[in-house]
Order: sequence, then C-alpha cells, then structure tokens
Amino acid sequence: MATLTRATRIRNPALFICDLQEKFRNVIYEFPKVITTTTKILRATQSLNTPIYLTTQNRARLGDTVSELTPYLSPSQPSQNSRLKADIDKTLFSMITPEMDKLLPNPSRQGEQALDAILVGIETHICVTQTTLDLLSRGHRVYVIVDGVSSANAEERAVAVQRLRDAGATVTTSEGVLFEMLGDAGHAAFKQVSGVVKETKEETRGALEALARI
Repeated sequence: MATLTRATRIRNPALFICDLQEKFRNVIYEFPKVITTTTKILRATQSLNTPIYLTTQNRARLGDTVSELTPYLSPSQPSQNSRLKADIDKTLFSMITPEMDKLLPNPSRQGEQALDAILVGIETHICVTQTTLDLLSRGHRVYVIVDGVSSANAEERAVAVQRLRDAGATVTTSEGVLFEMLGDAGHAAFKQVSGVVKETKEETRGALEALARI
C-alpha cells in the first residue's frame, strides 16, 4: 500500500467525475447545481488539457452520463487528443475498479507521479467517499469539490465531507481549485479560465449557498 500523501499545492491535476447519471436527476439533493459546477470545471480546464476519468454506476439501469457534460468529453477539434482517459461502467461503489486502477499512475513506482485528483459527483457518503479513500491509499492527493458533490439526503454530505477531510483529502471549491491550477495571472490559459469563472458567477454563488455549508 502506498504512503498516504496529504494534499498540498496542485501539481498533476486530473478530474474524476463519479456517476453523474440521468436517473439521479430527481433523487439527489441539488443535483442541477452539481451539474453546473462540473460543467464549469470541464469548460475551464479545456485549455489546460486536464485528463478526465469518468464512471457510471450500473449504466443499463441508471442511465448514461447526463447530457450536459457530453459536449466537453470529446475533443473540441479533430486534431486534438481526447482528455477522456476512462469511461467505465461499474458495480463497485468506488471509481477505482481494477480496470481504472490499471489506467492510473502508481506513485510507488519510480518515475510515476501521484495525481491531484479533483473529485466531483455522487453520492458523497458512498461512491465519493470510497473513491477518495482508495485514491489516498494509493498515494494520490484528493481535492473534494464541495460545490460539486451531493447525496440523496443532504445531511449525509456534511458527515461524509468531514470524514474525508479527516482522512487526508482537501475540501475546496471549484473556483479555488481552478485558480490554484493556474497559479499565475500570466498563465496562457488565464483569460479562458477566468472568463468561464466570470460567466458562471451566479451559478457558482447558488451552488455554494446550497452545498458549501457543511
């Protein structure tokens, strides 16, 4: 088992999207706000070429990934490589299935760098929790996006988020993580990222009001 690495500054980001599927629309607390946050992150990280790891839970029964995300899961131009590194259907609650595990770097091996896993999705106390714990146990750093995770019962979120913070994950916001990825207003992607942040200002405020009180 790899040594647990506490999250510090983001160095090797990857976006993990956990089980944001059609059948959950009317089940999950503030589900539309989770989708708007995830869409914002997907849009803002296009110019950063941040890799994406995505899962669904029993897709045949619970549906495909929500349609709002699909435009951002394929290259914007034919000449570009896809950012989507995994699109895995699962029955495990954790995203870290054996198939997914093979696709991730192994920090215990020389030359393989730990990921800064930026995690959004559902449900906070089940799949998000188990994914976080599995990533941490493998030596990756995890950033749980508080305005991008939810559960059917709102009360489960706070308990889970506190547990994950205690376990070594960093709990942060979508805007905080985006600007940390940039690190410098002189970054080539600053204009594109800050433009998305400004454009989604009202949606972000609504998501934080609903989801950041833990």
